[in-house]
Amino acid sequence: METFKSLREIAPQRIWEGVLARVVEGATMSFALVELAPNSVVAEHQHPNEQMGVVVQGSMTFTIGGEPRLLHTGDTYNIPGGVPHDAVTGPDGAVVVDVFSPVRADWARFPKEALQTPVWP
Repeated sequence: METFKSLREIAPQRIWEGVLARVVEGATMSFALVELAPNSVVAEHQHPNEQMGVVVQGSMTFTIGGEPRLLHTGDTYNIPGGVPHDAVTGPDGAVVVDVFSPVRADWARFPKEALQTPVWP
């Protein structure tokens, strides 16, 4: 765990097709800057981690516990652990910041890709 690091220094991980995440982990929580390509689909899934986030760019339809909502830049979401959710991005894609507690340890299985400049900021 490093105290300071630029997003440019964090290798992205391909979590789903069209979805790259740059993950920062602490002792009990993690966050990820997630870049979602235009019209990408994150299939319905669930995990024990509580998840909160904010859309920093673009738009996406997020369905949480069966409730769909079109989210735009500046909109937030809160997903209790164990609740099914899915997302579909709009024609311009989206960039979100996701926060997980506890640490999203299952993402360690995704290999890191070559360093590349983030879409945001």
